[in-house]
Amino acid sequence: MRPRAGAAAQGPLPCAVMANGHEQEPGRLVFPDGFTWGVATAAHQIEGGNVNNDWWAWEHNPDSGTVASSGDACDSFHRWREDVELVAELGLTAYRFSLEWSRIEPAEGEFSLAALDHYRRICAACQGAGIVPVVTFHHFTSPSWLAARGGWEAPDAPECFARFVTRAAAHLGDLIGWACTINEPNVVGVMGYFQGQYPPGVKEDFGRYAAVNEAMVRAHRLAVDALRSGPGQYPVGLTLSMAEIAAAEGGEALRDAAEEMMENIFLRATGGDDFVGVQCYTRMHFGPDGLAENDPAVPLTQMGDERWPQAVEHCVRRSAGVSGRPVVVTENGIATEDDTERISFLTEALQSAHRCLTEGIDLRGYFVWSLLDNFEWHLGYGPKFGICAVAPGTFERRPKPSAHWFGQVARANAIRTGRS
Repeated sequence: MRPRAGAAAQGPLPCAVMANGHEQEPGRLVFPDGFTWGVATAAHQIEGGNVNNDWWAWEHNPDSGTVASSGDACDSFHRWREDVELVAELGLTAYRFSLEWSRIEPAEGEFSLAALDHYRRICAACQGAGIVPVVTFHHFTSPSWLAARGGWEAPDAPECFARFVTRAAAHLGDLIGWACTINEPNVVGVMGYFQGQYPPGVKEDFGRYAAVNEAMVRAHRLAVDALRSGPGQYPVGLTLSMAEIAAAEGGEALRDAAEEMMENIFLRATGGDDFVGVQCYTRMHFGPDGLAENDPAVPLTQMGDERWPQAVEHCVRRSAGVSGRPVVVTENGIATEDDTERISFLTEALQSAHRCLTEGIDLRGYFVWSLLDNFEWHLGYGPKFGICAVAPGTFERRPKPSAHWFGQVARANAIRTGRS
């Protein structure tokens, strides 16, 4: 990712002036020239019919605890043009989506030209509409053939992933805008090998969890090399799930250990990358006995998490401080049926992001999760993160007021705070 023209030097900036020199108006926060405004999705959550990966098997396992099958999802494998058109109509400048590895490499070493052409068409449509295609190469799902060999515990799993990235990048690289190697590798480990809610459903096996973390760090580094060896020139990074992790008295050591295992080992693995993608939604608490209850004074979202939009600035600061990389908020949003509450949350989150800019932190963009209400993994279709609803049965996309609001923010490159 190239530095922006006029990017901020190190050190804090006066609060009245942005990094690009724009003087702030009362009640209006202006973002830097070239700031990226986007929305994010993931293949398995919106495409439908991804029958050849580990998640399809997991969600059809009655013992997994997953409340629903992804099924047809939002039918975006066929309706992707509508999704790209929505992004363009809203005035956004980037669309983050993922490749489904199991479609591109349905059997080990066997690559589907038809699937590669499908994703090439999406990239080309984005480019034609003036939208930056932000391509994620792994978003939680792995092919069934790899899962049968142990998934991320297979000794050659990082090399298998690098082979897939090499082949996909050879086909798509000249059209890629940005590349994200792995989405939330820390979540793959903690949910799959410690909490047991994601495949393969292992619970509290610290050794296996740590080994998977190491495998994913290696996979990321191999993928970065593969992407930089192929056609095209574009920024490369990974995306990381982060939270504001608070400690009550006596919980400081456990908090520090959690930050190390869930965040720092991946942030340190981004050396030489062009950016780190921060994905943050909430705050967590640790006490002397481990993970503690939420603050009862803070409302909860449909995910059961604290409504904590100010986590953005905490996580952006931490990621920049630990990694030394430019930062992009590649996911942020709220699970709620109340779209007025969504607008309120996003407003507060963007105010939080803006505070990082006034401090001189190199924050390059902000992506809402998600474009569409979609399959939210083990929680099925209950949580509503989308700025667009999807009608059951017809798959009609219905932009919510938050979609139009966010589009106005992107076009103005500024938010109104309600203050005068």
